[in-house]
Amino acid sequence: MTIRAVRVLYGEANAGVFEQTAALRSAGYDVEEAVGRNAVQQALERGPFDVVILGHTFTKDDRHHLPYTIKKLYPDTHLIVLHASGNHPKVDLALDSRRGSELVLKAVAELSTAPVQT
Repeated sequence: MTIRAVRVLYGEANAGVFEQTAALRSAGYDVEEAVGRNAVQQALERGPFDVVILGHTFTKDDRHHLPYTIKKLYPDTHLIVLHASGNHPKVDLALDSRRGSELVLKAVAELSTAPVQT
């Protein structure tokens, strides 16, 4: 039996800020990076991901609007927004990215095995 790696799309607005990629790949996740809002949308057009992470360099506007786009295309995709505050109806988990990679790894592990809430 073959076990498929969990597919993670990790988006940031700036190319030099993919702080979580190395830790996620070391943990065995299949990570695709996307720089900017358009790149995230293009990656999603190619197919679904198990987990999407929107990084802290996205604007507040992008962190607000992209979750609607993601959940409209793929309601079963789990969504983590880094450095976010408040609640968003389409976001599964908002994390403070300054708390480190361990918290992100734990969140991806838990969400990738959890049922989706729609």
